[in-house]
Amino acid sequence: MFQQLHPYWRMDYISAPKEPALKKPFTELPALNDDRAALIVHRSPLSYLLLNRFPYNPGHLLAIPFREVSDIEELSPAESADLMASIIRAKKLLRAAMRPDAFNIGLNLGRPAGGSIDHLHFHIVPRWSGDNNFMPVVTNTRVLPQALDATWQHLRETDLTLDTAP
Repeated sequence: MFQQLHPYWRMDYISAPKEPALKKPFTELPALNDDRAALIVHRSPLSYLLLNRFPYNPGHLLAIPFREVSDIEELSPAESADLMASIIRAKKLLRAAMRPDAFNIGLNLGRPAGGSIDHLHFHIVPRWSGDNNFMPVVTNTRVLPQALDATWQHLRETDLTLDTAP
């Protein structure tokens, strides 16, 4: 039986302007003061967690310092500690909310390394056994089973419970 895929969200990606609407999105998004519209899941004093608008997997988060830096060597000790705490929080949050089997956590430093935005950011990608099927390899298409807004809502609600959990 032939089944059709309807990843309607892909049109947003395909039709998105090649030049970003925001010149420096990682510093401009927090200034919007609308965490839902910006997809910010959590703020700490020196960094924040952002739901990736074009994720590799559902729940793909970015940990980003508020101060614009392009290399880890530019972070102050306090920023480094805060950013690492945000990465750990992201992992705990995703584990509690989405129950992945594993994680990919990393960063790309510089455009040749895949850094599309010259602002330091870590990727925290939840992974499930068997989550990488033929679609990305054969058709260059990712299939995400949940809309970004629904994922944001679920992560935000779970994030609020992390500080009260034993």
